[in-house]
Amino acid sequence: MISDARETTAPAASHWRTYGPLGLHPILVHAMAAFDEHGYHGTSVRDIAGRVGVTVPALYYHYENKQALLATLLETSIKDVLDRCRAAAEEAGDEPLPRFCAMVESIVLYMAHRQGLAFLDTEIRSLEPGNRARYVALRDYLEHMLLDTVAAGIERGVFTTPIPADAVRAVLIMCQGVAGWYRPDGPLTAEEVARRHVLLSLGTVGHPDAVCEAGPAVTG
Repeated sequence: MISDARETTAPAASHWRTYGPLGLHPILVHAMAAFDEHGYHGTSVRDIAGRVGVTVPALYYHYENKQALLATLLETSIKDVLDRCRAAAEEAGDEPLPRFCAMVESIVLYMAHRQGLAFLDTEIRSLEPGNRARYVALRDYLEHMLLDTVAAGIERGVFTTPIPADAVRAVLIMCQGVAGWYRPDGPLTAEEVARRHVLLSLGTVGHPDAVCEAGPAVTG
């Protein structure tokens, strides 16, 4: 017997660098795997029900339709990365350089440790208008968090990019890409990938020789 589908997310992490079991409802776990393997439009509710081991009517008892599954997964993902990014920024303090480094590190670690969820961002095109608007608003909030930090860094002479909005979008696209290529059994750990992306991101915003002071994000 599967548990109540309202139990959709894992408890909050004890620290933004800490990752435990995903903690999603089994229906969501199997829906995520199916969407990642075959795409949203290539997956049927019957496919998902078969993976879970329930009937289609039983699945509909927990989730209204396939769109509800995708929307729940995407909102779970963006809310988690937002919470971790906020926690990283708060820990780093108000200085733009360590704050920026910590936020980029937190995003890349999320993409590496939560690949299945993070990769679903490619399915934003499959969201219905209302669900898409909610998701885009949350994703825009993440972008503005980084942009505000870069703007503060420009004012203080820390960053030199003349196009901060474009630079931040480039940073986020680069970080998001980790979900598509990172492999846990590859030559780099998630932490090493994060350190490299912090360095690349610093170059993007115009501070290529910086060393972050807020933690191990950059070691040289």
